[in-house]
Amino acid sequence: MISSKPAVNIVPTAGGFLFAEDGQDVLFYQRETKRFNAAHSRSHYVHPLYGLDGELLTEEFPSDHPHHCGIFWAWHQVWIGDKRIGDAWSLRDFAWDVQDVKVIAADSYASSLEAEVFWTSPLWTDTQGVRKPLVRETAMIKVHRASRDMRKIDFDIRLVALENGMRIGGAENAKGYGGFCTRTLLPDDLQFISSGGTVEPATQPVEAGPWIDFSGTFGEVDRVSGLAILCHPSLPDFPQPWILRRKTSMQNPVYPGSHPVALPREDPLVLRYRVVLHRGTGSELDLDRLQAEYGAEGA
Repeated sequence: MISSKPAVNIVPTAGGFLFAEDGQDVLFYQRETKRFNAAHSRSHYVHPLYGLDGELLTEEFPSDHPHHCGIFWAWHQVWIGDKRIGDAWSLRDFAWDVQDVKVIAADSYASSLEAEVFWTSPLWTDTQGVRKPLVRETAMIKVHRASRDMRKIDFDIRLVALENGMRIGGAENAKGYGGFCTRTLLPDDLQFISSGGTVEPATQPVEAGPWIDFSGTFGEVDRVSGLAILCHPSLPDFPQPWILRRKTSMQNPVYPGSHPVALPREDPLVLRYRVVLHRGTGSELDLDRLQAEYGAEGA
């Protein structure tokens, strides 16, 4: 019999919210702005993220790319009409104003947190010089109870423009990176696996299907673990191409690429991803089945 007690506890702290199960930390949502140096500060991201045996999986403000922080989502291009409004990817002239965070569900299966966030920039102000919000974001993070070999974590990101002519886009080159990203630790034995088998990273995005698994020795010597990123079929441009990196970078299902897309003012742009933490390699899981189950959950 399953207990009615919440499987995953969400505990508020000075800087954000800690998810934990049975006394073991799962992840931390960084609500407050955290500063690395004079040029780099960020809020509204996940770090640390831990594996099933407590191994650290993510990095925050790494020296090679100090704008990378754990699991984050950001875009180089933010436009209002023909005016460039900062660079959310590189943390230039951009900030996330986290207005409200609340626990929206907690039961014996999973616990969920919802954050209401406003995008702002010093380049977009009223006549008094006060920043005006550009976009209202509603982000939900849902952590499922761990099973014997895996844990599912869902991200639901909804973006609504607060100004006419809002557009977002990725890097303005052939890579086009931008959107949902994970900056994981990158062990020497890191493997990339998709439904088609082993995937080799390339400089430009690769077409590799709706999910990618990243496995390697993150924690104890000779103990392999990892995580998979699953893309929901409701995503625009599904399945999205992937930026994959073995060293000093992040992993990214690319959206929308180098050409910016309009943000709606009524029905939100919805971006949904599932992270699956696991022991062993991704080939030991039936990730095609897990992807099909995720897709069947609807929009």
